[in-house]
Amino acid sequence: MARDTVETQFIQAVEALSAGVTRGAREPVREGTTLTGEEARRLFQFQLGSRLLDVAARWLREQNEGFYTIGSSGHEGNAAVAAALRVNDPALLHYRSGAFYLTRSAMADRLPEQGLRDVLLGLVASSKEPISGGRHKVFGHPDLAVIPQTSTIASHLPRAVGVAFAIERARALGLQSPWPADAVAVCSFGDASLNHASAQTGLNTASYATYQGQAVPILFVCEDNGIGISVKTPKGWVEAATQRPGITYIQADGCDLAAAHDAARRAVQHVREQRAPVFLHLSTVRLMGHAGSDVESAYRTAREIRSDLERDPLVATARLLVESGQASADELVKMYESERELVLRMALEAARSPRLGSAREVMEPLAPRKADLIAKIAPVSAEPAARERTFGGVLPEHGKSVTLAQAINHTLADTLTVYPGMMIFGEDVAKKGGVYGITRGLQKRFGPGRVFDTHLDEQAILGLGLGAGVAGLLPVPEIQYLAYLHNALDQIRGEAATLSFFSRGAYVNPMVVRVAGLAYQKGFGGHFHNDNAIGALRDIPGLVVAAPARPDDAAAMLRTCLAAARTEGSVCVFLEPIALYHTRDLFDEGDGGWLAPYVPPNRWAETHVPIGRARSYGDGRDLTIVTYGNGLRMSLRAAVRLTQEGYSCRVLDLRWLAPLPVEDLMRSAELTGKVLIADETRRSGGVAEGIVAEMLDAGFTGAIARVTSSDSFIPLGDAANHVLLSEEEIERAARKLLT
Repeated sequence: MARDTVETQFIQAVEALSAGVTRGAREPVREGTTLTGEEARRLFQFQLGSRLLDVAARWLREQNEGFYTIGSSGHEGNAAVAAALRVNDPALLHYRSGAFYLTRSAMADRLPEQGLRDVLLGLVASSKEPISGGRHKVFGHPDLAVIPQTSTIASHLPRAVGVAFAIERARALGLQSPWPADAVAVCSFGDASLNHASAQTGLNTASYATYQGQAVPILFVCEDNGIGISVKTPKGWVEAATQRPGITYIQADGCDLAAAHDAARRAVQHVREQRAPVFLHLSTVRLMGHAGSDVESAYRTAREIRSDLERDPLVATARLLVESGQASADELVKMYESERELVLRMALEAARSPRLGSAREVMEPLAPRKADLIAKIAPVSAEPAARERTFGGVLPEHGKSVTLAQAINHTLADTLTVYPGMMIFGEDVAKKGGVYGITRGLQKRFGPGRVFDTHLDEQAILGLGLGAGVAGLLPVPEIQYLAYLHNALDQIRGEAATLSFFSRGAYVNPMVVRVAGLAYQKGFGGHFHNDNAIGALRDIPGLVVAAPARPDDAAAMLRTCLAAARTEGSVCVFLEPIALYHTRDLFDEGDGGWLAPYVPPNRWAETHVPIGRARSYGDGRDLTIVTYGNGLRMSLRAAVRLTQEGYSCRVLDLRWLAPLPVEDLMRSAELTGKVLIADETRRSGGVAEGIVAEMLDAGFTGAIARVTSSDSFIPLGDAANHVLLSEEEIERAARKLLT
């Protein structure tokens, strides 16, 4: 294949190098550095391999055999970062981390060809690629503690801080972690990504925790090439933007292997010994453009491009080797040519490897539902003596019937007793016990190590959960209101939901996110406290969305979600209807119809609620009302009035909004032939649309109608009644279908 300017420039520059003072292989390559000649030569091999992987990526794309050309050229100094760390230090890497990956692969006693082959298989989307199996080009490997990241905008920084937090929290709780107690979490990213809100969340969270004396052993590595695709980063901006309390700033020339090596060693030592964050700022260059399709000359001057070429880190390392007598210029050129031939030959072999062949293959890692195992794990309770201690000798099943809020609180206490790695955290959840009292008393019973407050940042809350989950803990973060979740939705969509998909299940982040949501709060609300928008959750592949309405369902479904997270790494959103938290009555004041007994552990198996199973009320044959959440109470009330008039109705509570309980839905629909969907979410993008589509796809030929809330944000006070689904609307629509 033809050589581009970067290749030609490298050969010419190396051929022009002259030998200097000969130093021993175990001596520093120059004065003032700890980088030995032996280590420099070893790291040059990985830098060279990374560069040639970029060459191979462009060649594969030309042959229509490769699908990814964002390369690492100019960033090869990150080999020094890898060398400063241990193989079992968890790494969440930038997409320009080729040299880091090859270095770590070799540090794990793998052959050099194995690391090269891993990356090449990713370039051609081969199903044999060791981490994603052809689903995406990522750097990752379960044996190398490299957690795959697809982020281009630093959305992995909140998770990386969560990993560092979890290392320390697992040690404090006496629990096992996938990594040693003195491990360091490392995450790398670019200068342009630093400006993203998620990057700022990561830095702020680490700073906030450190400021309060908490240990956060994380190494932030900013590889600053001065440009984000075509947008320049102002000089001095990275340093100015990262000055935060508790975070040590270290800067070095990432194009100079010796400088990068010394700075990385110093940074890692500080993090490992002080258990405190370091921001390592490596100035780099970007060679060969942003990606294969990028025409740099459209937005950069020839002088700017030439300036970067003159700082080529591969040439700089070759200069170190030649001038210190570790290798001759001729030897390095021959090494380049030999390695180039090897990598291109391996690229051709990779192109012939199999690719994913069906939708089933592609989707296999998304949601491995292990229903039997979940049914076995969910009913497990703590020993009676432990439960006695948890509840102060007054077991909830021996008391009065409970509200939805009380059922969730008791279940959280029971599961905290069962799962030592379970943690509850969020805004106001500790001493206050949550805005609605759902977590009241839990910190007092289980301590601040397991129930604690976070600062006000939903990205940080979810990031801590993501890190804790991948570290083997069982996080249960709380998002105070559904509207607040949208501030941080990419942490679920782009980070949580993709991890098992892009690692074939080698890495999972089990998590149950409790969210207070939906509408109908009286005397309080407005848009941010009465949000009914869940469409953005329902289209996330593999995500479980639970929506319990009744106390007994809430307890059983929460145990199911926790068991699914623990056994298969599921990510679950547990959507709790705020307006039903403290509801006691169903039909008349004082009837207690919305209360339910707290089921004792010996009945948990028989009352288990599998994911995707609905609950039916009544045995009517004239009409099925399909609903969930607040709609359940309204529909039951409407159904009773219709029954009193001689109509025969049944009400189906979906309970699960993802996946929808299609089998139960169709069974009830076929029994009546008429279906009314009472959906409290919006008409456009609401749950009803999915229900109708599922019924039609399943061949339902009966009558279908729906009533929903309006396509509106929810206003404050009584005005909300004008746009929210009402009981009267459900009844009117039912009569229309029945007559």
